[in-house]
Amino acid sequence: MITSLVPATGAPVDDDALHRIYAYPAGDRPYVRFNFVAAADGAATSGGFSAGLGNDGDQRIFAVLRRLADVVLVGAGTIRAEGYGGELVGDDARAWRRTHGLAAHPAVAVISGSLALDPSTDFFRRAPVRPLVLTSASAPADRRAALERVADVVDCGADTVEAHAVLAELGRRGLPRILCEGGPAVLGDFTRSGAVDELCLSISPLLVGGDGPRIAVGSSPDDALALELASLLTEDSALYTLYRRTG
Repeated sequence: MITSLVPATGAPVDDDALHRIYAYPAGDRPYVRFNFVAAADGAATSGGFSAGLGNDGDQRIFAVLRRLADVVLVGAGTIRAEGYGGELVGDDARAWRRTHGLAAHPAVAVISGSLALDPSTDFFRRAPVRPLVLTSASAPADRRAALERVADVVDCGADTVEAHAVLAELGRRGLPRILCEGGPAVLGDFTRSGAVDELCLSISPLLVGGDGPRIAVGSSPDDALALELASLLTEDSALYTLYRRTG
């Protein structure tokens, strides 16, 4: 049973309440929400995968976040590590989305500057919607040709994939409600570009140790991005935070 700590209501948080808590703000500009899970000691994976850190409450929130999004955005490293083959939302979510004027399945976009993606993997073969691959103009031509058979491949920068060009492309396609599910390099890049609106961070009551990744990697921005706590939920000693950018 998920309950709310901020604001402190004491009442169980059902799916309708989760939809209200995580509703995107009104407006047409691209709005970027990142979703991550981390252990209490800051580890972003357990046994090499983020899935080992989540619990039932985390999965409920995860499903609601996907249900609300126009597009699920991920880095190529996350695709290679986690798979992402097949449907990302279930039958109930597809029905809910249709009722609320959304496409039955969210669009799926992948950031890959090098196009080091295998077009024969389940991610492409079992894709419920044609994937969008966001790359750079300098990406290898042979990889581009192979991927163009199974995905829309779009340049979002000359030598690297630029966060603001990604947002412009998604906005042009009518996909302003963006849910980014990783990986750490993508969060690091969007942070440096000032392109993060929200962070949904689940904190698992585990000590993992080791030298695994943080939820963000890469060079730091000139100024740290300030956030404010908009919601804090809990279940079975896990914490589910929702931070919004200030200003």
